[in-house]
Amino acid sequence: MPRVLGVDIPKEKRIEISLTYLYGMGRALSNKILKDINIDPAKRAKDLSEEEVARITNTLQKGGIKLEGDLRRDISQNIKRLMDIGSWRGSRHKKGLPARGQRTRTNARTRKGPRRRGNMAIVKKTEPAKASAKPAK
Repeated sequence: MPRVLGVDIPKEKRIEISLTYLYGMGRALSNKILKDINIDPAKRAKDLSEEEVARITNTLQKGGIKLEGDLRRDISQNIKRLMDIGSWRGSRHKKGLPARGQRTRTNARTRKGPRRRGNMAIVKKTEPAKASAKPAK
């Protein structure tokens, strides 16, 4: 498997699709980068030479595009900043609820998690009658 920016990309797929396995890379950006460095987007990732993989990696590093760890860090810092300043969106993130105005009376299961069944009655189990205190010989 070719490795780009510390991520193993699938070798059986076309390189334009394989590059989308990098966090923050979509089809349009993938095709733009491949066009800039003159690599055929229809070529399979396993058919790339070491020199072509190096060209892709260098282009991504020098391009100033935030991918993978840098992008994840920026997104988490933005969410943390919203929570720290106490904005409405930050409070929704704290509570684990949708932040963009969706309804929560029904749906919103992705953010809220599985339904909690809090309305079931609790029934105490009765202990079985104890046998005589003398152990059997």
